This record gives sequence, structure tokens and C-alpha cells, in this order.
Amino acid sequence: MRLLVILVSYMLTWGLFSSFVPTSASAGINLWPKPTSLSWPHPQATFLSPTFSISSPNHPHLYPAVNRYLLQILTEHHQPLIDPAVNLSNSSPPLQILAIAVADLSAPLHHGVNETYSLFIPSAGHTANLTAQTVWGAMRGLETFFQLVWGDPSRVPVGLYLWDSPLFAHRGVMLDTSRNYYAVEDLLRTIGAMSANKLNVFHWHITDSHSFPLVLPSVPELAAKGSYGPNMQYSPVDVATIVQFGLEHGVRVIPEIDTPGHTGSWAEAYPDIVTCAGMFWWPAGSEWADRLASEPGTGHLNPLNPKTYEVLKNVIADTVTLFPEPFYHAGADEIIPGCWKADPTIKSFLSDNGTLSQLLENFVKSTLPYIVSLNRTVVYWEDILLDDNVKVDASVLLPEHTILQTWNNGPNNTKLIVSAGYRAIVSSSEFYYLDCGHGDFLGNDSQYNQPPTGGDTGNGGSWCGPFKTWQTIYNYDITYGLSQEEAKLVLGGEVALWSEQADPTVLDARIWPRASAMAETLWSGNRDETGRKRYAEAMDRLNEWRYRMVSRGIGAEPLQPLWCTRNPGMCNTVHPFV
Repeated sequence: MRLLVILVSYMLTWGLFSSFVPTSASAGINLWPKPTSLSWPHPQATFLSPTFSISSPNHPHLYPAVNRYLLQILTEHHQPLIDPAVNLSNSSPPLQILAIAVADLSAPLHHGVNETYSLFIPSAGHTANLTAQTVWGAMRGLETFFQLVWGDPSRVPVGLYLWDSPLFAHRGVMLDTSRNYYAVEDLLRTIGAMSANKLNVFHWHITDSHSFPLVLPSVPELAAKGSYGPNMQYSPVDVATIVQFGLEHGVRVIPEIDTPGHTGSWAEAYPDIVTCAGMFWWPAGSEWADRLASEPGTGHLNPLNPKTYEVLKNVIADTVTLFPEPFYHAGADEIIPGCWKADPTIKSFLSDNGTLSQLLENFVKSTLPYIVSLNRTVVYWEDILLDDNVKVDASVLLPEHTILQTWNNGPNNTKLIVSAGYRAIVSSSEFYYLDCGHGDFLGNDSQYNQPPTGGDTGNGGSWCGPFKTWQTIYNYDITYGLSQEEAKLVLGGEVALWSEQADPTVLDARIWPRASAMAETLWSGNRDETGRKRYAEAMDRLNEWRYRMVSRGIGAEPLQPLWCTRNPGMCNTVHPFV
């Protein structure tokens, strides 16, 4: 209530009710993602005082964020590619203080936490005010204030009021660290860049058939034997560093331990519990339907072996201890019938009228209640419910304990998930997969041996090609085709970088600035106040934002020649393309 009184007081005294419109400044001040509502009726600026400071409540995660932003504000001196058309105010004194007020200092960084904030920089006065319900909203506001500062000496807009709140609570990046290893500093840099883009979920796909890099105290053999080596592991200390860094940047770290498929690396330590491990993924002369995996790297956990659950429960318990996050991602994608059928005990089960879906149901019934007993909500990939061949009955997946992440068939599968009553996280490969369009990693692949006149298949050998451009990502509406009630079950979305053809050398460029495009659409949408898609207007802002990210140490790939930015409008078209 106190926050509402403050906001109304500002708006009344400053006459903002008439000018409070959902538009961005037109004077060249770049903000990404675009805020929900911004009013700046008279584009003017003042200098930042050399003694500028930030006052804030004492909080273990907000305090480091304040110190970090204060240092950046005082030292960055960002020079926009195009100087903002802003007059320096003759009547505004240098801004001396950013005062932060937070109503609830105890709200944890969990799904659905309030990230709303308001920012008021007066035309007259020494103090700007950042008001938020939680420390996480205050962090979002700190990023916005930082983006508003430019020049040397530093300048900041005055006479500005901004109110901001995200459309979707779940805004994330998924990174696979099993197929190729990423050092801790790579993950920290990614989380820092996410925070700058107001993304709040780092979905860490830690393990897969290719390697098991996570050191778990109860089952250390998994990493000792299943990782790529002792210098390609994540220790408990490493995990604590990453989780703490996430908290100080307002980013949740959700672990994914993919099971029962994608577990070939487990066989290095526990060969008895993994079926078809080490076998060739698509035997010569066999049909695609009889493959053992969808790509090189075979192995499924055996649901019929009691030892499977002994090992897995240790894995789950240790992971939950390392990650104080209410969501636990349990994978469950791409169960390949051939891999389970290769095991004699499973063959016997199937010959006795058992089915592969019953095997998966047995596995889920033995693991889901245990994860829930540890006060976790379980996230599965959509396959567990929607796969054509191996899936569980919906009665096994209680919606109150289960979230499904979709990756196939775009809006169609999202519709299937929410219409069944489940909450959804959208990662549609047709729009949000960042690894697409780079060919494939198979050797001896005859699809590349085409006659010169054969034409291009359109996917360049990538199963999910072509490359997903920032425009493709930006224009995707993740609630497309849903009713209002169904749309409420969509928690948000994640772009995904699978690492068959990615490692630290290309990490930044594969993610940024394409993830920035999703960040804006999930924060404030991809449409203007008239309802039109704003991808055209976003081009210049995203281009400028990409340059600023690069100046902050993020190796984001270029979108245009520098000439385009230096010559506004000359790289646009006035011709609509159908």
C-alpha cells in the first residue's frame, strides 16, 4: 500500500496521468528490453554528480548488485553510436543519489516473484527514486537506470517516469554442458548477460549421454568416470559460486538431470543400470525406427533394475541440496524404443505383454513422488505426455506437481499441454533453438553428397534448420492460438543452446543478441500500443543494445554493418515482403 501511495503521489504532483503512455522515449535513449510504460514529455538531461551514490536497504543479494551497478555507472561512460538528441537542462542540478525503496525484503527468488518497479528522475532535485516490491524488482530497475546513463562526463535523463513489469514470470536460457564443457566463468558471464537483458532463469542441462560433469558427494564415481576429465567437472564449490552469482543478479539456476534417456555417461560408473550403453547409435542396415538413439551417444536407465533407483535417488537428493530452487528438471525426453529393447530383462518384460509406456510409467511412479517429497515441482520435457511411442498416462502426472516444457510443433504442442491442464514452458525448436542451422555433426553423412543441380533442401543438414534469426524469435507469440484461460498456464519461455556444435569459443555469439529478442517479447511484448508487431522499430534499438553488450564484455554477434547505425533508416525497406 505504501508503494502505491508513493507512485500516485509522484504522478499527481508531476501531472503524469495525462502523459503516462506506453511509449519509449523518441530522443535516442536506448532501453532493452523496452519498458512497459515510460513518460518523458520534455527530453532533457543533466549531469551525474562525481559523488553520485546509491542508497538502498541492506540485503545480502541486493547489496552486491548495488555495488556492482554503482561501479559500472561511474566508470562505463557509454558512448551511443548515435548521440541522443537531448538538451542539457539549465535548471536541473547534477543528480547525486539514486534512492531505492523495497517493500518486501524477504521475498525469495522463486517463480512468480514480483519484479515490478518504478523509476522517477525529477527535473528539479538531487535524488532519483527507484521503488520496487522486492529486491528482484529493484535489480531490474538498477539495470534500467544504468542503461539510461551515457557519455563522459556522465549524463542522465531528467523529468522521466517509468513503470515496468514483465508479461511472463519465466524468461530463460537453457544451456547444455554435457556434449561440450563450459568453464565456470563462461556460465557466470552468461548469467550476467541474462540479468542485463532482464532474463531470470538459467536452465542448466548439466548431464547427458556424452558426459556427466557434476560432482555429487553421494555418487562421486559418476563424474570421476563419466566426465571428460578432472578439469571438466563442476564441484559443489563451483555450483555454489554459480548459484550465488545468480542470486546476486536476479537469475534462478534450475538444474536438469535428464533421465531415464540420455544417460549413457552413467554407464562408466554403473554399467548394470544402463541399457544399450556404448552401442552404435544407428546400426548398419537397420531402419530409423530401430535406432538406439536419435544421435551418437546411446544409453537409457533400466527401470526394471532396483539399483537404478538407489543411484538415482542419491543423484536427486544431492542435486536438490546443491540447488535451492523449487523447480527440478527431470528431463524424460526422447525415449528410444530400440535402446530399451536391447536389454534382455526388458525384452522379457515386453514378451510378457508389458509395454514400453508401462516401463516409463513405472519409472515415473518410482521417482516423481520422491522429487515432490523434497519440496520440488518437477519439470519434464513434453515427450513424457506427447510422444508417439513411449509416454505416460496423464493420471500419473498431477498438474499441481508437474510442468511440461515444449520443444516440438510450435503452438500446437503448447495448446495440447495447456488444454490438458498443465503449466507450460515454451522452447519451440522452430523458433527458440539457437543451435539450429549449423548443419549436423555426423561424419559419413550422404545427405551432403548432392548433385550441383539438386538445389538446397532448406535446412543445410540441420534437423531444425534453418538458423533462427532474431526476427524469427522476436515475432513468435508463445500464447498463439490459446484462450485467455489457457494462456494463463504458459509460464514463459526459454531459448535453448544444445552443444553438439557449440562450446565456449562460440557461446556468446550463439546466444546474443538473439536471446535479447526473446527477452523483450517476454518482458513487454512484441507489439506497440496499437497492436502492431514492432520488429521494425526494434531493429535500431537492438543493434545499439548489441554494441553496448559488446562493450560490457559479451561477445554478441553483429546484426548489421556499422554503416547502418551511422546512417539511420538507410538499411530499412519501405517495401513489404510477403
